[in-house]
Amino acid sequence: MNPTAPGGHLAYSTLVHPGDTWVEMRDSLMTFAPAVKQRVSPSSPYAVSLRLSGASAQSLTDDAGERAALRAWLDEHDMYVYTVNAFPHGPFKGRTVMEDVYEPDWATEDRVRYTCQVADVLAEIAPDRVSPSIQSSPLAFRPKVTSPEDRALLTENVLRVVAHLVDLERRTGRRVTLALEPEPACFLETTAETIEWFQQDVWSATGTATLARLTGLPASEVHGLVRRHLGIVFDICHQSVQFEDIAASLTSLLAAGVPVFKLQAAAALRVPTVTPEAVAALATFTDTIYLSQTTELRDGRLTRFLHLKDAIAAWEADPSPDEREWRTHFHVPVFLDDLDGLSTTQAGIRAALGVHARTPVSDHLEIETYTWDVLPGHLKNGDVVDYVARELEWLRDELVAATLAR
Repeated sequence: MNPTAPGGHLAYSTLVHPGDTWVEMRDSLMTFAPAVKQRVSPSSPYAVSLRLSGASAQSLTDDAGERAALRAWLDEHDMYVYTVNAFPHGPFKGRTVMEDVYEPDWATEDRVRYTCQVADVLAEIAPDRVSPSIQSSPLAFRPKVTSPEDRALLTENVLRVVAHLVDLERRTGRRVTLALEPEPACFLETTAETIEWFQQDVWSATGTATLARLTGLPASEVHGLVRRHLGIVFDICHQSVQFEDIAASLTSLLAAGVPVFKLQAAAALRVPTVTPEAVAALATFTDTIYLSQTTELRDGRLTRFLHLKDAIAAWEADPSPDEREWRTHFHVPVFLDDLDGLSTTQAGIRAALGVHARTPVSDHLEIETYTWDVLPGHLKNGDVVDYVARELEWLRDELVAATLAR
């Protein structure tokens, strides 16, 4: 499937499937990927976005035979890995996750080691024609970053991984990129904050000196190398929850020179007007194992809540008729806009594709609706293969429409 641009790649995230261990992820991959390929790409190479937990990365690092077997299976089935989700290090399915999803964060050795392991695995299993990307966390849960020293440690550890990627390319000829994913309630949250971090920390004199020390290369070289290997995942859901103008945010990243190594098509839950009826309808979305960061727009001001239930509690304490809109970090199917009286931020995906059609943002596109197992029953139509295939078909059609409209 190659609908994005020459050399472009599009897949759904296997984060939707069980995969907390390598055995689970391997079984999920071999069960579901061929069925989806048969639906959406039966006669051409099929891109795979692979979730690798910390346990999976260690298993593949320790077993060269398993790495070789994975590459052989992918080749046999006309599939290839172009990106790895290395955001959740630990368990992600079947138990409460919440803010633990950010642990271990970028202040730790565990995050550095895990990310380097994933890079090494990717350099071996991805085909030579692909420069694979690693999706990673937004540095840390915001309440944990309380001092300049905390911020400096996060940046230093990211640059240690960049130095590893520089050395990996020197040794193997394979370029692997690291893409951090801004998210509500995290240190990297808004697009403006993300640009600021790159400018003030990564690209600063201190950041340049740090990477020069770590690589042993002169500053004149590391200026380009950091942009070659470090960028972001732009998750349209996350930035829509912030009430960002998606087209303007992408344009600002392009203007600032922040690489977008993956453009992630995802839709958030949206309540255009908060009413008693809407609040009642939201009850089916509050019982989730994940954070449901919610932003309220009221009288031109944004108020952020860590959980949807917190926003509901605040409304119940003050159910005034003032018009307010809510957007919630709950990934809903991208092909839906009307959710029985509720809505989605699907319009943000279309806005992003409009920018991408005019100036390709990234050659890595992905759909990341990982919430199939916790979606309310009335939103499930068919099984997970039907749902994933329908999302890919919808996005492919939207990509074509955006290209024709440019």
